[in-house]
Amino acid sequence: MSIKVVLVDDHNVMREGLRALLKNESDIEVAGEAADGRSAFRLVSEIKPDLVIMDIALPGLNGMETTRKIISKFSDVKVLVLSAYSERRFIFRVFKAGASGYLLKDCAFEELVCAIRTVSANRIYLSPEIADIVVKDYLRQSSKNNTSGFSVLTAREREVLQLLAEGKTTKQIALLLKISVKTVETHRSQIMDKLNIRSIAELTKYAIREGITSL
Repeated sequence: MSIKVVLVDDHNVMREGLRALLKNESDIEVAGEAADGRSAFRLVSEIKPDLVIMDIALPGLNGMETTRKIISKFSDVKVLVLSAYSERRFIFRVFKAGASGYLLKDCAFEELVCAIRTVSANRIYLSPEIADIVVKDYLRQSSKNNTSGFSVLTAREREVLQLLAEGKTTKQIALLLKISVKTVETHRSQIMDKLNIRSIAELTKYAIREGITSL
């Protein structure tokens, strides 16, 4: 069964080029085209496509708002953004609006076809350039806000925490890490102070939650 696609772009040559290329794909059918956001929404309402290839810079109603309207009204319709914009603010806004994929207009045609099939299979698609932006932003935000054991505790404290959570005694930990019992006790005290935790049971729950141990 073919993937029924609607093309939304305000440049005729862009739509014509995409249509000409996609007609050679046996599993993809271009069912309609629109040059602006409001027309796109009406078209989607009429033909109920499987997927919309959406530009962001559209007259009247931009691609982000059009995406939001389409997804809120037709939850089964997928939106794949094909844009010239690589700025993070556009990327995050369209995904918040409900888009399932994002790739840049300078991508190879083969990548577009892959993205169409990926999104149609209910998976998220990010072009490598976009994925790089998303991951870097995540890491930047994570470094600002992260209060997990991996950022609050030292490497040695994480070792001690894992062993405590796994039920090892102070003496056993000292032997395993080749440090004194007093040093283990100091680490345990520092761990509890940093995490504001006052019992081994709570430490164990914390370690499991943060992926420090699987117990």
